[in-house]
Amino acid sequence: MLRLLGRRMSPTAARLAAQRTRAIGQHMMSTTPESTVLFESNKSIRKFILNRPNKLNALDTPMLELLRPKILEWNSSDLCGAIVGTGAGRAFCAGGDVATVVENASDPTTRPLAIDFFKKEFEVDYILASLKKPYVAILDGITMGGGVGLTANALFRVATEKTLWAMPETKIGYSPDVGGSYFLSRLDGEIGTYLGLTGESLSGRAVFEHGLATHFLPSRRIPLLLERLSELDDPSAALIDKTIEEMSCEREPNEPRSLLTGGVRAALDAAFRHNEVEQIFASLEELSQVEDASIKQWAQETLQKLNQRSPTSLKVALAAIRRGKKLDLAQAMAMELRIAGAFCNGASPDFKTGVETVIKTKSKDVPAWSPSKLEDVAPEAVSRFFDSTSSFIQGLPALEIPQGLEAIPDNRHLKYALPTEAEIGAVVKGSHPGAGDMGWTAEEVQTFFSKQYPGKHGVREKVEEVLQRRCTIIDNVDGNFVWLKWNA
Repeated sequence: MLRLLGRRMSPTAARLAAQRTRAIGQHMMSTTPESTVLFESNKSIRKFILNRPNKLNALDTPMLELLRPKILEWNSSDLCGAIVGTGAGRAFCAGGDVATVVENASDPTTRPLAIDFFKKEFEVDYILASLKKPYVAILDGITMGGGVGLTANALFRVATEKTLWAMPETKIGYSPDVGGSYFLSRLDGEIGTYLGLTGESLSGRAVFEHGLATHFLPSRRIPLLLERLSELDDPSAALIDKTIEEMSCEREPNEPRSLLTGGVRAALDAAFRHNEVEQIFASLEELSQVEDASIKQWAQETLQKLNQRSPTSLKVALAAIRRGKKLDLAQAMAMELRIAGAFCNGASPDFKTGVETVIKTKSKDVPAWSPSKLEDVAPEAVSRFFDSTSSFIQGLPALEIPQGLEAIPDNRHLKYALPTEAEIGAVVKGSHPGAGDMGWTAEEVQTFFSKQYPGKHGVREKVEEVLQRRCTIIDNVDGNFVWLKWNA
Protein backbone atom coordinates (compact mmCIF):
# COMPACT_ATOMS: atom_id res chain seq x y z
CA MET A 1 0.00 0.00 0.00
CA LEU A 2 2.82 2.41 0.85
CA ARG A 3 4.49 1.68 -2.43
CA LEU A 4 1.24 2.25 -4.29
CA LEU A 5 0.76 5.67 -2.65
CA GLY A 6 4.28 6.63 -3.55
CA ARG A 7 3.95 5.62 -7.17
CA ARG A 8 4.88 8.29 -9.68
CA MET A 9 1.88 10.11 -11.19
CA SER A 10 1.49 11.02 -14.84
CA PRO A 11 1.74 14.76 -15.69
CA THR A 12 -2.04 14.90 -16.23
CA ALA A 13 -2.77 13.22 -12.91
CA ALA A 14 -0.29 15.50 -11.16
CA ARG A 15 -1.94 18.56 -12.67
CA LEU A 16 -5.41 17.38 -11.61
CA ALA A 17 -4.14 16.61 -8.12
CA ALA A 18 -2.62 20.08 -7.87
CA GLN A 19 -5.91 21.62 -9.00
CA ARG A 20 -7.80 19.61 -6.38
CA THR A 21 -5.34 20.70 -3.71
CA ARG A 22 -5.78 24.35 -4.68
CA ALA A 23 -9.56 23.95 -4.72
CA ILE A 24 -9.51 22.38 -1.27
CA GLY A 25 -7.27 25.17 -0.01
CA GLN A 26 -9.54 27.81 -1.49
CA HIS A 27 -12.59 26.11 -0.01
CA MET A 28 -10.98 25.89 3.41
CA MET A 29 -9.87 29.51 3.21
CA SER A 30 -13.32 30.66 2.14
CA THR A 31 -15.16 28.79 4.88
CA THR A 32 -12.95 29.44 7.90
CA PRO A 33 -15.45 31.14 10.19
CA GLU A 34 -12.92 33.19 12.16
CA SER A 35 -11.42 34.86 9.09
CA THR A 36 -12.43 38.52 8.81
CA VAL A 37 -12.15 38.37 5.01
CA LEU A 38 -13.26 35.33 3.04
CA PHE A 39 -12.11 34.52 -0.48
CA GLU A 40 -14.00 32.37 -2.95
CA SER A 41 -13.43 31.18 -6.51
CA ASN A 42 -16.25 30.16 -8.83
CA LYS A 43 -15.08 29.46 -12.37
CA SER A 44 -13.62 32.76 -13.62
CA ILE A 45 -15.13 34.87 -10.81
CA ARG A 46 -13.09 35.71 -7.70
CA LYS A 47 -15.01 37.06 -4.73
CA PHE A 48 -14.00 38.62 -1.43
CA ILE A 49 -16.46 38.75 1.45
CA LEU A 50 -15.87 41.15 4.33
CA ASN A 51 -16.68 38.92 7.29
CA ARG A 52 -16.96 40.95 10.45
CA PRO A 53 -20.76 41.19 10.61
CA ASN A 54 -20.97 41.91 14.34
CA LYS A 55 -18.93 45.08 13.63
CA LEU A 56 -20.80 45.83 10.37
CA ASN A 57 -17.62 44.72 8.57
CA ALA A 58 -15.67 47.74 9.83
CA LEU A 59 -12.17 47.67 8.36
CA ASP A 60 -9.11 47.11 10.50
CA THR A 61 -5.46 46.65 9.58
CA PRO A 62 -5.52 42.81 9.47
CA MET A 63 -8.42 42.91 6.99
CA LEU A 64 -6.50 45.29 4.73
CA GLU A 65 -3.43 43.05 4.96
CA LEU A 66 -5.57 40.11 3.82
CA LEU A 67 -7.21 42.01 0.97
CA ARG A 68 -4.19 43.59 -0.69
CA PRO A 69 -2.13 40.52 -1.69
CA LYS A 70 -5.16 38.49 -2.74
CA ILE A 71 -6.56 41.26 -4.96
CA LEU A 72 -3.16 41.78 -6.59
CA GLU A 73 -2.85 38.03 -7.13
CA TRP A 74 -6.26 37.89 -8.80
CA ASN A 75 -5.52 40.93 -10.93
CA SER A 76 -2.48 39.22 -12.46
CA SER A 77 -4.05 35.76 -12.80
CA ASP A 78 -5.08 34.52 -16.24
CA LEU A 79 -7.71 32.35 -14.55
CA CYS A 80 -9.47 35.35 -13.02
CA GLY A 81 -12.01 37.03 -15.27
CA ALA A 82 -13.62 39.44 -12.82
CA ILE A 83 -13.55 40.36 -9.14
CA VAL A 84 -16.63 40.74 -6.93
CA GLY A 85 -16.73 42.44 -3.52
CA THR A 86 -19.46 41.72 -0.96
CA GLY A 87 -20.06 41.90 2.79
CA ALA A 88 -21.53 39.43 5.28
CA GLY A 89 -24.67 40.41 7.16
CA ARG A 90 -26.52 43.69 6.81
CA ALA A 91 -23.54 45.79 5.73
CA PHE A 92 -21.04 45.85 2.94
CA CYS A 93 -18.78 47.87 5.21
CA ALA A 94 -19.75 50.58 7.69
CA GLY A 95 -16.33 52.23 7.61
CA GLY A 96 -12.94 51.99 9.23
CA ASP A 97 -12.29 50.97 12.82
CA VAL A 98 -11.80 54.59 13.88
CA ALA A 99 -12.05 53.78 17.58
CA THR A 100 -8.80 51.83 17.35
CA VAL A 101 -7.27 54.49 15.11
CA VAL A 102 -7.98 57.27 17.63
CA GLU A 103 -6.75 55.12 20.51
CA ASN A 104 -3.46 54.55 18.68
CA ALA A 105 -3.20 58.20 17.62
CA SER A 106 -3.60 59.37 21.23
CA ASP A 107 -0.26 57.82 22.24
CA PRO A 108 2.90 59.01 20.45
CA THR A 109 4.39 55.52 20.73
CA THR A 110 1.47 53.92 18.83
CA ARG A 111 0.60 56.86 16.56
CA PRO A 112 2.49 55.34 13.60
CA LEU A 113 -0.02 52.46 13.72
CA ALA A 114 -2.90 54.91 13.24
CA ILE A 115 -1.23 56.57 10.27
CA ASP A 116 -0.25 53.18 8.85
CA PHE A 117 -3.92 52.14 8.91
CA PHE A 118 -4.87 55.07 6.69
CA LYS A 119 -1.92 54.39 4.39
CA LYS A 120 -2.88 50.74 3.93
CA GLU A 121 -6.56 51.59 3.53
CA PHE A 122 -5.94 54.17 0.81
CA GLU A 123 -3.55 51.83 -1.01
CA VAL A 124 -6.16 49.05 -1.13
CA ASP A 125 -8.75 51.57 -2.35
CA TYR A 126 -6.42 52.72 -5.12
CA ILE A 127 -5.61 49.15 -6.16
CA LEU A 128 -9.33 48.34 -6.45
CA ALA A 129 -9.85 51.50 -8.52
CA SER A 130 -7.12 50.60 -11.00
CA LEU A 131 -7.67 46.88 -11.57
CA LYS A 132 -7.34 45.62 -15.13
CA LYS A 133 -9.98 43.01 -14.28
CA PRO A 134 -13.60 44.21 -14.11
CA TYR A 135 -14.57 44.84 -10.48
CA VAL A 136 -18.18 44.48 -9.32
CA ALA A 137 -18.98 45.91 -5.87
CA ILE A 138 -22.25 44.77 -4.29
CA LEU A 139 -23.60 47.55 -2.04
CA ASP A 140 -26.41 45.44 -0.56
CA GLY A 141 -26.53 47.12 2.84
CA ILE A 142 -24.71 49.77 4.86
CA THR A 143 -21.85 51.28 2.85
CA MET A 144 -20.15 54.15 4.63
CA GLY A 145 -16.73 55.78 4.95
CA GLY A 146 -14.12 53.10 4.42
CA GLY A 147 -16.76 50.93 2.74
CA VAL A 148 -17.35 53.69 0.20
CA GLY A 149 -13.60 53.76 -0.43
CA LEU A 150 -13.63 50.08 -1.38
CA THR A 151 -16.44 50.65 -3.89
CA ALA A 152 -16.57 54.27 -5.09
CA ASN A 153 -14.24 53.80 -8.05
CA ALA A 154 -15.31 50.28 -9.01
CA LEU A 155 -16.30 49.91 -12.64
CA PHE A 156 -19.60 48.38 -11.46
CA ARG A 157 -21.38 49.38 -8.26
CA VAL A 158 -24.68 47.61 -7.62
CA ALA A 159 -27.13 49.25 -5.20
CA THR A 160 -30.30 47.67 -3.80
CA GLU A 161 -33.20 48.86 -1.68
CA LYS A 162 -31.06 47.90 1.34
CA THR A 163 -28.21 50.24 0.42
CA LEU A 164 -27.48 52.99 2.92
CA TRP A 165 -24.62 55.17 1.65
CA ALA A 166 -22.81 57.94 3.51
CA MET A 167 -19.52 59.73 4.06
CA PRO A 168 -20.18 60.71 7.71
CA GLU A 169 -16.70 61.89 8.69
CA THR A 170 -17.63 65.44 9.73
CA LYS A 171 -19.94 63.93 12.35
CA ILE A 172 -16.87 62.60 14.17
CA GLY A 173 -14.59 65.61 13.73
CA TYR A 174 -12.74 64.18 10.73
CA SER A 175 -12.86 64.85 6.96
CA PRO A 176 -13.99 62.72 3.99
CA ASP A 177 -11.13 60.50 2.84
CA VAL A 178 -10.66 57.21 0.89
CA GLY A 179 -10.76 59.26 -2.35
CA GLY A 180 -13.75 61.35 -1.27
CA SER A 181 -12.17 64.59 -2.43
CA TYR A 182 -11.98 62.99 -5.89
CA PHE A 183 -15.35 61.28 -6.34
CA LEU A 184 -17.48 63.73 -4.33
CA SER A 185 -16.17 66.63 -6.41
CA ARG A 186 -17.22 64.85 -9.60
CA LEU A 187 -20.87 64.26 -8.74
CA ASP A 188 -23.59 66.34 -10.40
CA GLY A 189 -23.71 69.96 -9.30
CA GLU A 190 -22.92 70.37 -5.61
CA ILE A 191 -24.36 67.07 -4.40
CA GLY A 192 -20.89 65.86 -3.42
CA THR A 193 -20.17 69.02 -1.44
CA TYR A 194 -23.50 68.64 0.37
CA LEU A 195 -22.90 64.96 1.19
CA GLY A 196 -19.30 65.59 2.25
CA LEU A 197 -20.10 68.47 4.61
CA THR A 198 -23.36 67.25 6.13
CA GLY A 199 -22.43 63.56 6.31
CA GLU A 200 -26.00 62.83 5.24
CA SER A 201 -26.95 59.45 3.82
CA LEU A 202 -28.61 58.33 0.60
CA SER A 203 -30.59 55.13 0.42
CA GLY A 204 -31.88 52.68 -2.15
CA ARG A 205 -32.42 53.88 -5.69
CA ALA A 206 -31.19 57.41 -4.88
CA VAL A 207 -27.65 56.00 -4.59
CA PHE A 208 -27.96 54.93 -8.23
CA GLU A 209 -29.77 58.03 -9.45
CA HIS A 210 -27.09 60.36 -8.08
CA GLY A 211 -24.22 58.44 -9.70
CA LEU A 212 -22.82 56.67 -6.64
CA ALA A 213 -23.91 53.30 -8.04
CA THR A 214 -23.93 52.21 -11.68
CA HIS A 215 -26.93 49.86 -11.38
CA PHE A 216 -29.93 49.20 -9.14
CA LEU A 217 -31.30 45.72 -8.45
CA PRO A 218 -33.78 44.33 -5.95
CA SER A 219 -31.78 42.69 -3.18
CA ARG A 220 -33.45 39.33 -3.79
CA ARG A 221 -31.81 39.17 -7.23
CA ILE A 222 -28.23 39.49 -5.99
CA PRO A 223 -27.66 35.70 -5.56
CA LEU A 224 -28.95 35.12 -9.09
CA LEU A 225 -26.73 37.92 -10.41
CA LEU A 226 -23.65 36.33 -8.85
CA GLU A 227 -24.65 32.99 -10.36
CA ARG A 228 -25.09 34.56 -13.80
CA LEU A 229 -21.73 36.28 -13.56
CA SER A 230 -20.02 32.99 -12.72
CA GLU A 231 -21.52 31.43 -15.86
CA LEU A 232 -19.85 33.96 -18.17
CA ASP A 233 -17.03 32.30 -20.10
CA ASP A 234 -15.29 35.60 -20.78
CA PRO A 235 -16.61 38.22 -18.33
CA SER A 236 -15.65 41.36 -20.25
CA ALA A 237 -16.81 44.71 -18.92
CA ALA A 238 -19.40 45.04 -21.69
CA LEU A 239 -20.81 41.59 -20.98
CA ILE A 240 -20.92 42.20 -17.23
CA ASP A 241 -22.77 45.46 -17.83
CA LYS A 242 -25.29 43.67 -20.07
CA THR A 243 -25.76 40.91 -17.49
CA ILE A 244 -26.40 43.33 -14.63
CA GLU A 245 -28.66 45.52 -16.77
CA GLU A 246 -30.81 42.53 -17.71
CA MET A 247 -31.55 42.03 -14.02
CA SER A 248 -32.17 45.71 -13.27
CA CYS A 249 -35.61 47.24 -13.08
CA GLU A 250 -37.38 50.57 -13.43
CA ARG A 251 -38.82 52.42 -10.46
CA GLU A 252 -41.85 50.89 -8.77
CA PRO A 253 -44.84 53.23 -8.25
CA ASN A 254 -44.50 53.02 -4.46
CA GLU A 255 -40.71 53.39 -4.42
CA PRO A 256 -39.53 56.48 -2.49
CA ARG A 257 -37.98 59.25 -4.57
CA SER A 258 -34.83 61.16 -3.79
CA LEU A 259 -35.44 64.45 -2.02
CA LEU A 260 -32.48 65.99 -3.85
CA THR A 261 -34.35 66.78 -7.06
CA GLY A 262 -36.38 69.65 -8.47
CA GLY A 263 -36.50 72.85 -6.43
CA VAL A 264 -34.60 71.40 -3.47
CA ARG A 265 -31.79 70.31 -5.76
CA ALA A 266 -31.62 73.79 -7.32
CA ALA A 267 -31.46 75.29 -3.82
CA LEU A 268 -28.73 72.81 -2.85
CA ASP A 269 -26.57 73.82 -5.81
CA ALA A 270 -27.09 77.50 -5.05
CA ALA A 271 -26.15 77.12 -1.38
CA PHE A 272 -23.20 74.73 -1.67
CA ARG A 273 -21.50 76.36 -4.68
CA HIS A 274 -19.49 78.68 -2.44
CA ASN A 275 -15.84 78.21 -1.52
CA GLU A 276 -16.27 79.44 2.05
CA VAL A 277 -18.32 77.57 4.65
CA GLU A 278 -19.61 80.88 6.04
CA GLN A 279 -21.11 81.70 2.64
CA ILE A 280 -22.84 78.32 2.55
CA PHE A 281 -24.40 79.04 5.94
CA ALA A 282 -25.51 82.49 4.76
CA SER A 283 -27.18 81.05 1.66
CA LEU A 284 -28.96 78.43 3.74
CA GLU A 285 -30.18 81.13 6.12
CA GLU A 286 -31.74 82.96 3.19
CA LEU A 287 -33.30 79.78 1.81
CA SER A 288 -34.77 78.96 5.21
CA GLN A 289 -36.98 82.03 4.82
CA VAL A 290 -38.40 81.38 1.34
CA GLU A 291 -42.06 80.67 0.68
CA ASP A 292 -41.58 77.24 -0.92
CA ALA A 293 -42.28 74.83 1.95
CA SER A 294 -40.07 71.98 0.74
CA ILE A 295 -37.06 74.24 0.15
CA LYS A 296 -37.61 76.05 3.44
CA GLN A 297 -37.76 72.79 5.39
CA TRP A 298 -34.70 71.37 3.62
CA ALA A 299 -32.66 74.52 4.32
CA GLN A 300 -33.67 74.59 7.99
CA GLU A 301 -32.83 70.91 8.47
CA THR A 302 -29.52 71.30 6.65
CA LEU A 303 -28.53 74.24 8.83
CA GLN A 304 -29.38 72.24 11.93
CA LYS A 305 -27.18 69.37 10.77
CA LEU A 306 -24.24 71.59 9.84
CA ASN A 307 -24.42 73.32 13.22
CA GLN A 308 -23.84 69.92 14.84
CA ARG A 309 -20.70 69.20 12.81
CA SER A 310 -17.14 70.09 13.73
CA PRO A 311 -16.45 73.62 12.42
CA THR A 312 -12.85 72.67 11.71
CA SER A 313 -13.94 69.54 9.84
CA LEU A 314 -16.36 71.55 7.71
CA LYS A 315 -13.61 73.93 6.59
CA VAL A 316 -11.08 71.17 5.96
CA ALA A 317 -13.63 69.07 4.07
CA LEU A 318 -14.69 71.93 1.81
CA ALA A 319 -11.08 72.85 1.04
CA ALA A 320 -10.26 69.22 0.21
CA ILE A 321 -13.27 68.76 -2.08
CA ARG A 322 -12.48 71.96 -3.98
CA ARG A 323 -8.83 70.93 -4.41
CA GLY A 324 -9.79 67.35 -5.28
CA LYS A 325 -11.67 68.42 -8.39
CA LYS A 326 -8.35 69.40 -9.99
CA LEU A 327 -6.46 66.27 -8.90
CA ASP A 328 -6.31 62.73 -10.19
CA LEU A 329 -7.16 59.90 -7.81
CA ALA A 330 -3.57 59.22 -6.72
CA GLN A 331 -2.98 62.91 -6.01
CA ALA A 332 -6.27 63.22 -4.13
CA MET A 333 -5.47 60.22 -1.94
CA ALA A 334 -1.97 61.56 -1.26
CA MET A 335 -3.56 64.82 -0.09
CA GLU A 336 -6.04 62.91 2.06
CA LEU A 337 -3.24 60.90 3.67
CA ARG A 338 -1.63 64.18 4.72
CA ILE A 339 -4.97 65.35 6.13
CA ALA A 340 -5.40 62.07 8.02
CA GLY A 341 -1.85 62.34 9.34
CA ALA A 342 -2.49 65.90 10.50
CA PHE A 343 -5.58 64.79 12.43
CA CYS A 344 -3.58 61.96 14.02
CA ASN A 345 -0.77 64.39 14.88
CA GLY A 346 -3.11 66.73 16.73
CA ALA A 347 -3.77 69.48 14.19
CA SER A 348 -7.28 69.48 15.68
CA PRO A 349 -8.59 67.73 18.81
CA ASP A 350 -11.97 67.20 17.16
CA PHE A 351 -11.25 63.76 15.68
CA LYS A 352 -10.56 62.33 19.12
CA THR A 353 -13.48 64.23 20.66
CA GLY A 354 -15.90 63.12 17.95
CA VAL A 355 -14.97 59.44 18.07
CA GLU A 356 -15.11 59.30 21.85
CA THR A 357 -18.50 61.05 21.94
CA VAL A 358 -20.24 59.51 18.92
CA ILE A 359 -18.62 56.08 18.60
CA LYS A 360 -17.45 55.10 22.07
CA THR A 361 -20.02 56.62 24.43
CA LYS A 362 -22.75 56.81 21.73
CA SER A 363 -23.90 60.14 23.13
CA LYS A 364 -26.61 62.05 21.26
CA ASP A 365 -25.15 65.36 22.42
CA VAL A 366 -23.15 67.57 20.08
CA PRO A 367 -19.47 66.83 20.78
CA ALA A 368 -17.45 69.55 22.52
CA TRP A 369 -15.76 70.80 19.36
CA SER A 370 -12.76 73.09 19.73
CA PRO A 371 -13.29 75.69 18.48
CA SER A 372 -17.05 75.36 18.67
CA LYS A 373 -17.87 78.27 16.38
CA LEU A 374 -17.18 78.55 12.68
CA GLU A 375 -15.88 82.10 12.95
CA ASP A 376 -13.24 80.96 15.43
CA VAL A 377 -11.59 78.57 12.95
CA ALA A 378 -8.71 80.71 11.69
CA PRO A 379 -7.24 80.21 8.19
CA GLU A 380 -4.03 79.05 9.88
CA ALA A 381 -5.96 76.20 11.53
CA VAL A 382 -7.04 74.95 8.10
CA SER A 383 -3.63 75.38 6.45
CA ARG A 384 -2.19 72.93 9.00
CA PHE A 385 -3.79 70.16 6.94
CA PHE A 386 -2.58 71.31 3.51
CA ASP A 387 0.54 73.49 3.76
CA SER A 388 3.67 71.49 2.90
CA THR A 389 5.55 73.33 5.66
CA SER A 390 3.00 72.39 8.35
CA SER A 391 4.63 70.60 11.26
CA PHE A 392 1.58 68.33 11.47
CA ILE A 393 2.29 66.65 8.13
CA GLN A 394 6.06 66.35 8.32
CA GLY A 395 7.57 62.87 8.16
CA LEU A 396 4.41 61.16 6.96
CA PRO A 397 4.79 58.06 4.77
CA ALA A 398 3.94 58.20 1.07
CA LEU A 399 1.42 55.92 -0.59
CA GLU A 400 3.03 52.86 -2.17
CA ILE A 401 1.27 52.03 -5.43
CA PRO A 402 2.25 48.67 -6.99
CA GLN A 403 3.53 48.49 -10.55
CA GLY A 404 1.41 46.97 -13.29
CA LEU A 405 -1.92 48.59 -12.44
CA GLU A 406 -4.13 50.24 -15.04
CA ALA A 407 -3.94 53.97 -15.59
CA ILE A 408 -7.14 55.55 -14.31
CA PRO A 409 -8.80 57.88 -16.84
CA ASP A 410 -10.69 60.72 -15.18
CA ASN A 411 -14.30 59.73 -14.46
CA ARG A 412 -13.67 56.08 -15.38
CA HIS A 413 -15.96 55.15 -12.47
CA LEU A 414 -18.85 56.89 -14.26
CA LYS A 415 -18.56 54.87 -17.49
CA TYR A 416 -21.47 52.53 -16.73
CA ALA A 417 -23.49 54.93 -14.57
CA LEU A 418 -26.38 57.12 -15.67
CA PRO A 419 -25.49 60.11 -17.87
CA THR A 420 -24.17 63.01 -15.85
CA GLU A 421 -25.84 66.39 -15.70
CA ALA A 422 -22.80 67.88 -17.45
CA GLU A 423 -23.22 65.42 -20.32
CA ILE A 424 -26.92 66.26 -20.68
CA GLY A 425 -26.10 69.96 -20.57
CA ALA A 426 -23.46 69.56 -23.28
CA VAL A 427 -26.06 68.09 -25.65
CA VAL A 428 -28.54 70.91 -25.04
CA LYS A 429 -25.83 73.56 -25.42
CA GLY A 430 -24.44 71.97 -28.58
CA SER A 431 -20.98 71.20 -27.19
CA HIS A 432 -21.27 67.42 -26.90
CA PRO A 433 -18.84 65.75 -29.36
CA GLY A 434 -21.46 63.19 -30.39
CA ALA A 435 -24.26 65.68 -30.95
CA GLY A 436 -24.83 68.57 -33.33
CA ASP A 437 -24.95 72.22 -32.38
CA MET A 438 -28.55 72.76 -33.51
CA GLY A 439 -31.48 73.41 -31.22
CA TRP A 440 -32.91 70.43 -29.38
CA THR A 441 -36.39 69.52 -28.22
CA ALA A 442 -36.87 67.52 -25.04
CA GLU A 443 -37.85 64.41 -26.98
CA GLU A 444 -34.81 64.71 -29.24
CA VAL A 445 -32.55 64.82 -26.19
CA GLN A 446 -34.30 61.72 -24.83
CA THR A 447 -33.81 59.93 -28.15
CA PHE A 448 -30.13 60.86 -28.20
CA PHE A 449 -29.49 59.39 -24.75
CA SER A 450 -31.56 56.28 -25.40
CA LYS A 451 -29.13 55.57 -28.24
CA GLN A 452 -26.07 56.49 -26.18
CA TYR A 453 -27.18 54.23 -23.32
CA PRO A 454 -29.13 51.45 -25.07
CA GLY A 455 -31.21 49.35 -22.70
CA LYS A 456 -30.06 51.17 -19.56
CA HIS A 457 -32.71 51.53 -16.90
CA GLY A 458 -33.25 54.95 -15.38
CA VAL A 459 -31.90 57.04 -18.27
CA ARG A 460 -35.19 58.57 -19.36
CA GLU A 461 -36.13 59.52 -15.79
CA LYS A 462 -32.72 61.10 -15.15
CA VAL A 463 -32.75 63.12 -18.38
CA GLU A 464 -36.30 64.30 -17.72
CA GLU A 465 -35.47 65.54 -14.21
CA VAL A 466 -32.40 67.44 -15.42
CA LEU A 467 -34.21 69.06 -18.36
CA GLN A 468 -37.11 70.19 -16.19
CA ARG A 469 -34.79 71.72 -13.62
CA ARG A 470 -32.08 73.22 -15.82
CA CYS A 471 -33.83 74.26 -19.04
CA THR A 472 -36.19 76.91 -20.31
CA ILE A 473 -38.52 76.08 -23.20
CA ILE A 474 -38.23 78.48 -26.13
CA ASP A 475 -41.30 78.54 -28.40
CA ASN A 476 -40.47 79.64 -31.95
CA VAL A 477 -44.17 80.39 -32.53
CA ASP A 478 -44.40 78.33 -35.71
CA GLY A 479 -46.61 75.75 -34.05
CA ASN A 480 -44.17 72.93 -34.71
CA PHE A 481 -41.31 72.75 -32.21
CA VAL A 482 -40.29 74.15 -28.87
CA TRP A 483 -36.58 74.31 -28.15
CA LEU A 484 -34.60 73.91 -24.97
CA LYS A 485 -32.31 76.57 -23.57
CA TRP A 486 -29.84 75.58 -20.86
CA ASN A 487 -30.01 77.96 -17.91
CA ALA A 488 -26.67 79.18 -16.60
